[in-house]
Amino acid sequence: MKLFNLFGRKEKETPPQESGEANDGQELDIYSGMRVEVTNFDGGILFVAKLLRLRGDKAELHQYSETSLPGEGEPFPVRIRGYSDYERKAVYMEGIITPAPERVWSVEELKVCKTGNDRAFFRLSTDLDATAEMFSGLHMGEKPCRLLNISIGGACISSEYRYHEGDKFLLKVRLLKERPESAMFAEVVRVTEKENSPFEYGCRFLELNDADQEKITQNIFEAQRQKRKRM
Repeated sequence: MKLFNLFGRKEKETPPQESGEANDGQELDIYSGMRVEVTNFDGGILFVAKLLRLRGDKAELHQYSETSLPGEGEPFPVRIRGYSDYERKAVYMEGIITPAPERVWSVEELKVCKTGNDRAFFRLSTDLDATAEMFSGLHMGEKPCRLLNISIGGACISSEYRYHEGDKFLLKVRLLKERPESAMFAEVVRVTEKENSPFEYGCRFLELNDADQEKITQNIFEAQRQKRKRM
């Protein structure tokens, strides 16, 4: 993860366009490089991927998670939820996917169904010890908090300490006992005050590279699998 330019204001970016890319007027809704979550039509999560090689109603999904799907080989319809880092909104799509080598899926008949400001990604409910480390301000240093839920795009934490929208900190948590601690730079985007209880903060992750996203995704999927096994 990059440590520079994380605590300054960023100019609004334009989605990168691949050579020859055509989105039929939806270039601000979907774009190559968008992070997406793929589910079946019953809402069951299949895998998380990056949308690449977008050409009209065709694209590729490069799978982050190592999930293997039963009956692979035949095309089948899916729902695809993406999050635009540029427009800061969720994008809901549908398409037909077919597996290819190296955890790549080809997509055909891709279409945008709707966009919205709601959450784009599956969130895993948790109740884990964590810390938030700020590098300036009144609460500079590492402070304890609780991780309430997490997705590849962000997290919700509770804390006795008062933060504000726009505050940035390093969130550290061990999602799985047998795996190393995860550390993500995060920005507070929502503050919830509750009477006689800690503050709750909705946060989005900043400057995650592909390796960071894949590591978080794999930890979330493994934690979800272990949780379901216990239930």
